[in-house]
Amino acid sequence: MLNMFTKKKPNSGTTVITEPEKIQNFMNRGIEKIYPNDEFLEKRLASGEKLSMYLGIDPTGPTLHLGHSIALKKMAEFQKLGHKAILLIGDFTAQIGDPDKTSVRKQLTHAEVLENAKLYKEQASLFLDFGGSNPAELRYNSEWSNPMKFADVLNLASKMTVQQMLERDMFRKRLSENKPIYLHEFMYPLMQGYDAVAMDVDGEIGGNDQTFNMLVGRTLMKDMSNKEKFVLPVKLLTDTSGAKMGKTTNNMLSFLDSAQDKFGKIMSWPDGMIMSGFELLTDVNLRDVEQRLASGENPRDIKMDLAMNVTEFYHSKDEADKAKQAFITQFSKQEIPEDIPEVVINEELGIIEVLKQTGLAKSNNEAKRKIQEGAVVLDGNKIKSITFKMSGGKPQKGDTVILKLGRKIIKLKFK
Repeated sequence: MLNMFTKKKPNSGTTVITEPEKIQNFMNRGIEKIYPNDEFLEKRLASGEKLSMYLGIDPTGPTLHLGHSIALKKMAEFQKLGHKAILLIGDFTAQIGDPDKTSVRKQLTHAEVLENAKLYKEQASLFLDFGGSNPAELRYNSEWSNPMKFADVLNLASKMTVQQMLERDMFRKRLSENKPIYLHEFMYPLMQGYDAVAMDVDGEIGGNDQTFNMLVGRTLMKDMSNKEKFVLPVKLLTDTSGAKMGKTTNNMLSFLDSAQDKFGKIMSWPDGMIMSGFELLTDVNLRDVEQRLASGENPRDIKMDLAMNVTEFYHSKDEADKAKQAFITQFSKQEIPEDIPEVVINEELGIIEVLKQTGLAKSNNEAKRKIQEGAVVLDGNKIKSITFKMSGGKPQKGDTVILKLGRKIIKLKFK
């Protein structure tokens, strides 16, 4: 099942590469911002000194997903430049739980965390080379967090103020909504930040939703090690509403998904995700993609190339080709499976109410957004108006139509 994670990668070597073009590509593509600034990082990368950078991942689920691949891809670039790449499994911090904007996270046991992390190294090896002359390193933050005494934690806590912690957007949001913030949640960014000090690294990379935590580490490095740590928040893969694609938002594309599922899920993305998909998940020249979109080429065909590129990376060209053909057969040729669910509806209903009744959308806002994205298709035709009524086609009692939203298909039968 996991043979897809055993691809061979070229020997990373130990020579530090300082070619300006490669440095610029590393600094620009997929990176949202550089701390302390671009000039600082460019100078470090051009110096020829071997640097170290880490990516921390909390094992809150049993598999990595496409969101993780963005930072892993940049880590692989860093390693190929001849630098030290460290994958840090947050087996200690995952037990605390990274705070979110709405409520306290469920705390996990160490056994649960380790069980979740079982596949992480194997999956990360799709990108990172854990062998060769410049091997990536795997670390666990319980190594230095578990032995800490209460006096050590108090000393660490003295490096940050409550005001600094309240700068984090999720804490501010909960305060504004009069929702509780637990003391242990303040400890999360503190303990995550301490990882950088414990490993004495030069830099850290992670999703832009981790910027606050990574900058806490930068503050601690300055205070405790008198060292400037660079921080690289990468762009997130988001839908057109700005929602992150991941397990929290239930639109995750897992490393364990089959080739057909990967291909189909990418094809279900709105057209507005095409450019970010190519930028963050592939090495394709972005100017070529921009030109294709500007030329009026059907976005579906461009998206199909994106799906092929990503699926082939995780599987093989043969499996990607089969997934593409399966998609074309099922969707483009309108060959609908026989076992799709059937829902009986009233012909007077509007499309928004139908989407909610069938469970394809959870709310009016979600239904409107999906229609505006062009994701709702009725008998092969995109629904363009949020006021569309089923009676528009003058259906008769017993007539059926096929309603699709992304990869979900439902047969509608009129009363």
